Amino acid sequence: MPSLLEELKQNKPFRDLHEEAFLSILVTAERLKTASAVVFKSSDLTHTQYNALRILRGAGDMGLTCGEISERMITRDSDITRMLDRLESRQLIRRERRDADRRIVRAFITAKGLELLAEIEEPLTGWQTAKLAGLDDPELRTLIALLEKVRNSIIGSD
Repeated sequence: MPSLLEELKQNKPFRDLHEEAFLSILVTAERLKTASAVVFKSSDLTHTQYNALRILRGAGDMGLTCGEISERMITRDSDITRMLDRLESRQLIRRERRDADRRIVRAFITAKGLELLAEIEEPLTGWQTAKLAGLDDPELRTLIALLEKVRNSIIGSD
């Protein structure tokens, strides 16, 4: 397996371990995202659309507003409304004005959206397991804990 320096075709060593770790996280995340797109492509979904559907499934009968969906997204999408328009045109979600304030629109996953998520979950779970197969359970727990520590340091510095 090539080192990160070799992968990036970089001739100079990294400035320090922080730079190497930071770039390693970014490169790994991008590679995982790019490779996983194959799973979503068969369902004609993007990562962000899949994420929004999962969020709405979790919301259940309460549904969520655009702002609430945006707060929960893994990847921030500046145009949640347009993404929801695309999901609604495919009948994967529906939107309603239910509150006394008619400006508030809530989105809900439909039965068709739930079916699509169910179809994707098995191949996606298999794909995720295969990509992380080189790590045993203790290593996975360590990775999760380390990444959580990094995320918490980012949240704490904002």
